[in-house]
Amino acid sequence: MKLAFALAIGVGLLAGRAQASTWKWSYQGEGVAASGTFMTKDAPNGDGFYEITGITGEANGVAITGLQPPGTSIPGNDGYPVDNLVRIAAPQLSKDGFGYAMANGTYANPFYGAHFAKPDYYAFFSDPANRRTSEPSVAFTATIAP
Repeated sequence: MKLAFALAIGVGLLAGRAQASTWKWSYQGEGVAASGTFMTKDAPNGDGFYEITGITGEANGVAITGLQPPGTSIPGNDGYPVDNLVRIAAPQLSKDGFGYAMANGTYANPFYGAHFAKPDYYAFFSDPANRRTSEPSVAFTATIAP
């Protein structure tokens, strides 16, 4: 009886814990190549977007060190907050995209630019220490890992 009770409590605790999915992602464009994994919440929102909760990988050979919090902008891109959302259907990123920091003090914000002359994926890059930015068009893909 005690074992059955302990098992029931354990199953209840696991069911109440937030589930997560792992995704493989990458993008390439002029002067940029980035790839890695996302952790997302297990269930999408009403628009089919999953919230990105963690990130690993590298961009141009530099380690990604952290995910930009949703509702904030990467340094050097003030006024453009990220939402950290990804989905299976195209376009896979929102207009706000996701943001991340790299080990060398630079930042990136890939997003879907529906409002651009050429609607496509773009990746805003900022190097605040050297006051440099770029925003190339990129080919972005993300898939849920099996």
